[in-house]
Amino acid sequence: MDKSSTRWILLSIALFSLSLIIIQPNAYAEGIDVKSFSLEETTIISVENNSNEEINTIRIWLGSDFNFKSFKTEKSWVGEKTPQGVVIFTSSESIKPGELVKFGVKTDKVSTGINWKALDNKDTQIDLGKVLSKELPGITTIPDDTTVPKDTVEQNSGPSISSDSVFRIVPEKPNVGASIRVTGDKFGGSQELDFYIDTKKIGSFVTDENGHFMTTMKIPETQNDGRVDFKIKDKEGEEKKVSLRIEKIENRIPDSEIIKLTIQGIPNMVHRGDFLEIFGTGDPNSAITSTVTNDEGEIYVTRTAEVDSKGNWKLEEPIIIPLDMPFGKYSATITDGRQNILKQWTVESDKTIIIVPSNLKFDLGEIMKFNGTAVPNKPIEVIMEDPFGKEIFSDIIQVDESGFVNFAYQTTQNSIKGTYTIIATQEKDKEFIFTGLGQLPTIPVNLEFDSLHYKAGDIANISLSGKASEVISLLIIDPSDKPKGDSVSITLQPDGRGTHQLDLEGYASGAYTAVISKAGDESKEIFTVGLQTGSGEIDANITKPSYLPGDSILLLGDTGENVLLIISLMDPDGNIIKEKESFSDKNGKITEDSLRIPTDAKHGLWKINVKSGANFDIVEFEVLATLEEGMIVSVEEGVDVGGVGKTISIKVNGAQQTVEIEIIAEDGKVIETLSFPASDQGAIDLPWLIPKDTEPGLYTISVVDAFNSAKTTYLLE
Repeated sequence: MDKSSTRWILLSIALFSLSLIIIQPNAYAEGIDVKSFSLEETTIISVENNSNEEINTIRIWLGSDFNFKSFKTEKSWVGEKTPQGVVIFTSSESIKPGELVKFGVKTDKVSTGINWKALDNKDTQIDLGKVLSKELPGITTIPDDTTVPKDTVEQNSGPSISSDSVFRIVPEKPNVGASIRVTGDKFGGSQELDFYIDTKKIGSFVTDENGHFMTTMKIPETQNDGRVDFKIKDKEGEEKKVSLRIEKIENRIPDSEIIKLTIQGIPNMVHRGDFLEIFGTGDPNSAITSTVTNDEGEIYVTRTAEVDSKGNWKLEEPIIIPLDMPFGKYSATITDGRQNILKQWTVESDKTIIIVPSNLKFDLGEIMKFNGTAVPNKPIEVIMEDPFGKEIFSDIIQVDESGFVNFAYQTTQNSIKGTYTIIATQEKDKEFIFTGLGQLPTIPVNLEFDSLHYKAGDIANISLSGKASEVISLLIIDPSDKPKGDSVSITLQPDGRGTHQLDLEGYASGAYTAVISKAGDESKEIFTVGLQTGSGEIDANITKPSYLPGDSILLLGDTGENVLLIISLMDPDGNIIKEKESFSDKNGKITEDSLRIPTDAKHGLWKINVKSGANFDIVEFEVLATLEEGMIVSVEEGVDVGGVGKTISIKVNGAQQTVEIEIIAEDGKVIETLSFPASDQGAIDLPWLIPKDTEPGLYTISVVDAFNSAKTTYLLE
């Protein structure tokens, strides 16, 4: 064993032994006393709650030049390292006033200090600060099941147990065979004490220098149920006792009926940035604990989950594999108290697009931020879809030689809650990234075709994604909106991916819709079969004469029915920024809403070329320069609200304070006046429900704040 491993083992013993050691204070906050000591890259942190609040969560983080490598926790606590490098410790049993808990961390290099934040059960901040470490003092270890030698215990002239000594049992209604937490105060400092149930000795422990202790004991399986005395005794026979009732677990499930412990959601190969929803089965009405370690046994994350009455469990929060997760082999040990299983996997590096959100869950009105890496010196396209599958943001990002990628999206108080999907495409590589707005994300079902258009008799290759090993249903809808055949059941792989080959023999010409579904979750994708090219004049148009960088474009037009099209977006220098296949429907109508002006677009005259065989049409429009100051307003197509009507999205940037918005008809009549406060970033994204009796025509949207004004137009068809 090398020197570094030996140090980490010694410090682990210090953290989890029942002997609490003397720590010199180096950081204080009102009500919460945080202390730490270190040896090179390893630090042990103690948090003592001297406030009137109960602490449920401890967050710790380092400076930008340091990273956590691993951590250890006390029993009943779980920890997780986020993609942003924050380690979050949580427990179902809070740190009550007067109690203390310890954590061990290992960093990639010697750290001068650790930032911390304490939160209550509602994630409300109680206090925060920064702790500076002192050098590690000597350590004395005490095994749980042995008597402590006299020369290892610091002798104290005071009594071991006094009239002020108190202790309690957690939980207060323990079961036969269960583990319990025993915590006490105002005992003699650095004293060996014994723990009894009635007359039977269960174990021994040592108090800290202040007479405090916190330990874990197990009630024997042979213990009779009923009221018993839990006792703390010293060597002189002095004792303190607490009388509680031990419950018997009724209706134990016979071994033959025990549901097998399983875990799903972790493939054999994992990549940095992967989004994992982990679930499985276990002993009903129990709890599972999962501990993840590397091949050296260092703990990276611990999680707990409740098993429901049917034997199903799921981790409350998905896991994003951190961007700095070392490559190599990892293991998860899972237990439900009856059974244990071991799951192993490898973190690999063959993924070219690695992008993660800054948070799993964003609040309404917050800016969604994303960062990661991709292949250097090649553009990457990112598309964001809302929970209904509507594209709400897209951009083409020029990746420089560093390979670094970052982008953001401003949400509003009116944004839709749910899971948002980001599709990142670079050449032939494509990745799906998920985050939640107003709630935690979940992995939706998704499908992608290897092409938009096929010949009759071709084989269409469909890529599928969803939750690990789940069964999804695939149904094809024909051009007349009728099901084509029966639905097909497809079982996804352990990594949540799958493929399906669709035989197009006998498919008539037209546009088809593929629908995949699972438990109310649904996704659709259009594909075409047997379309023609060059079958008539093309008449294309857009809804506005000018756009700003970042704006989306709605392209409309007419041509022959069921015509295959190539649509190209070109900048003022003639460079093709985006090119995609499209088509006209059975009535010859063209509708394409996936074009968007890049955020770094060059101002000037841009073009859209709509081509089919020898036929083409070119649409010209102006891209305006982004204003350094002042206010900008733009309008985008909104969602159709079933039974209510259609909406448009009014976007304002550069606003200050409250903005007055007027929707004005061609005759100058003000249709509606709105008032809305700007965000801290000066942004507004306001959906407007178009009244049902609104006449088609060109409408002006005028905005005014305390300092500036702006306007744009919208064509209502």
